[in-house]
Amino acid sequence: MRRFNVVISKDDGGVEMYPMKEWLRQNSAILPGINPSTRTSHELARALARLGWSTKETPTEVHLIKPGEDGRTPSVEDIIGSSEDDGIEDTVSPGEASFTLEYQLRDFIAQNLDTITIDGRKLRLHVDDTGRDGIEFPTAVGPIDILARDKTGSFFVFELKRASSPDKAVGQLARYMGWVKQTIGKGQEVHGVIVAKNIGPKLRYAVSVVPNVSVFEYEVKFLLRPAHEIEAPAA
Repeated sequence: MRRFNVVISKDDGGVEMYPMKEWLRQNSAILPGINPSTRTSHELARALARLGWSTKETPTEVHLIKPGEDGRTPSVEDIIGSSEDDGIEDTVSPGEASFTLEYQLRDFIAQNLDTITIDGRKLRLHVDDTGRDGIEFPTAVGPIDILARDKTGSFFVFELKRASSPDKAVGQLARYMGWVKQTIGKGQEVHGVIVAKNIGPKLRYAVSVVPNVSVFEYEVKFLLRPAHEIEAPAA
């Protein structure tokens, strides 16, 4: 089942994504007279499309893009498929394997979370009392890319950047960590994790003075082996 997310552009050039039904419940003036809880996601998406919202579909998600303030729908590529990340130039070299969109990096990490350790700790996706998992976890200060926990109950807040990550990513991460610490994570340790293709010196300096925050660079490898080199299964 695909997730339906509303994509809202921010003044700083970034974006925030919210689960569509939850966002519409909090912004009831967008579809007056329509109760999101009693309508299917497809019905709500069609209703938004009639208001000029654009749609970007992926294998796992449907993104609903809000029209600009001037009534013009912004380019989907400009919002979620740009070659830029948070206002800085993408530094992934030509021919270097990377994720094209942040949701691809997010989904890959979420699906392989049990193979990842942070400071020697095994992680699992957080699941709240309603059954909502920690992928694009909604908060009052914006959605968390991935919210995970270890076996002791400590929280791990992931901020993901498909390419380079500027030092302002620390501010974004601190906002989410603060929300977790003051709400669902009271009495628990809260850690932050920034994952990007390239970690620049500015971010390294910023993280060096922020407690409980780790940074990681990801590397994508893809190997093709000729079929004749693969052993046939025993009869």
